[in-house]
Amino acid sequence: MEFNNTQAIYLQIADYVCDKIQLKEWKEDEKIPSVRELAVMLEVNPNTVMRTFEYLQQQEIVYTKRGMGLYVAKDSAKKIKASRKQQFLTEELPLLFRKMNMLDIAPDELQARFDEFKKNMDNH
Repeated sequence: MEFNNTQAIYLQIADYVCDKIQLKEWKEDEKIPSVRELAVMLEVNPNTVMRTFEYLQQQEIVYTKRGMGLYVAKDSAKKIKASRKQQFLTEELPLLFRKMNMLDIAPDELQARFDEFKKNMDNH
């Protein structure tokens, strides 16, 4: 996994885990990789992965079954989507609007491109 310098590594790993859940690669009540397994997979310190899992437990995205490991929590995909949507609307969309305004791009100019993007996504 390629990490960037703009966000803490444990949060980037949390995004990776959330992506897996949202893409239904890891399903509700399904066991996820252990701290050690994920640390090896992502080539990071196990303490960083532990911090990620503690963060995701606080967010109720994953939960622990004592002696058995970590599992995907019920409705976690919905929680992730709601959280990411709110973050997009409050943080990323204003930046997009600013650029659109600076470049004099009207919202209707984006509609055809967005429709084409959705069509391509549906076909994959």
